Amino acid sequence: MTARSPRFTESTQGRLRRLNLVTSLPPVVFAAAILLYIDARTWWHIVILAPGAVAAVVAFERWTANDLARVAVPCLVIGAAVWPLGVLVTGSPNAYWGFCAVGSLALREVRRHRGPAVAGLFSYVAVVGAARLLVQRDDVAHVLVTYVLVPTALTVVVTVFTIVGERFYDLIRELEQTREREAELAVVRERVRFASDLHDIQGHTLHVVKLKIALAQRLLLRDTARAEEELRETYALVSDTITQTKELAYAQRRLNLTAEIENAKNLFEAAGIRVRVTREAEVDAHVSELLGQVLRETTTNILRHAQATQVQITLAGSGITIVNDGVTADTPPELRGLSALRQRLADDGGQLMVEQHEGRFRTAATFPPARGAVQPPALKEDGR
Repeated sequence: MTARSPRFTESTQGRLRRLNLVTSLPPVVFAAAILLYIDARTWWHIVILAPGAVAAVVAFERWTANDLARVAVPCLVIGAAVWPLGVLVTGSPNAYWGFCAVGSLALREVRRHRGPAVAGLFSYVAVVGAARLLVQRDDVAHVLVTYVLVPTALTVVVTVFTIVGERFYDLIRELEQTREREAELAVVRERVRFASDLHDIQGHTLHVVKLKIALAQRLLLRDTARAEEELRETYALVSDTITQTKELAYAQRRLNLTAEIENAKNLFEAAGIRVRVTREAEVDAHVSELLGQVLRETTTNILRHAQATQVQITLAGSGITIVNDGVTADTPPELRGLSALRQRLADDGGQLMVEQHEGRFRTAATFPPARGAVQPPALKEDGR
């Protein structure tokens, strides 16, 4: 796991680190202990062989922490020194393991000439293993198999698995980057929509105010009553614009629920999330406005905080329900936007419920049945 891209989030790095530590580090430590136990026949064998095992464990732990570059060279040197000592001094055919483990991990740090580096890793293991023939010439076949063939073959296997693991983490990194880009795009779209709404409110109003003031100036000497009326209308128009701007700033401006559903559907599809929309009924205008705010806030929360693959939006006579998967936390997150909407719905006789169960998050905004009218049959829209 590396962080070559600064967009690879800390939360994802933490999850991958915990996954590696829990699933891979214990077997690595166990293998180091077993190989040391098999090869070490006296205490001074342990003194010679232990540094290689320790170097492998340290390199792997630093690899999971994305900090291998800092310890790669010293660990590689230690592993490279232990292997010939094991071959020539202690007669340990497994002493290559430390160099093999560190070398396969260190290949990730090689940006150029990786091919020669891989060839050098395999060649070193094989050549040093063949050096056993200098002290044991009576059984050449045994030496070649035990000290050359097996160590080199296992080094190849470990290196291949390491490279495959690298591709796996690259894929996770790309998926994370894509999710972040889509979340940022959703925020940008929301800002653009906010700017458009603000322009609709103030741009038109300012233009009308300009015309009315110009008209009042022309009427001021000829028809003061008409000029006064124009100024009163201008004052009322400005006051209404201030109110609308405040409502827009606090997400209280009237929303079109149908447009919000279509917008949420488009955002989810753009993020690669499957979405199904079921419309079982239509609700009155005031309820529609509040439900649109709930849907907008929930859409933003899903794109920002969840790792959803599918979303179900159901509009019924009593309200709206949004269910998404991809929940990673054990407890529901603190969603301040929905908390504020909960009180607004309660003031209007409604209820907002959020619950998390088995990796799914459910947001439901409901009103008494009298607030809406059911219109069968239900209309379903599937999106991918």
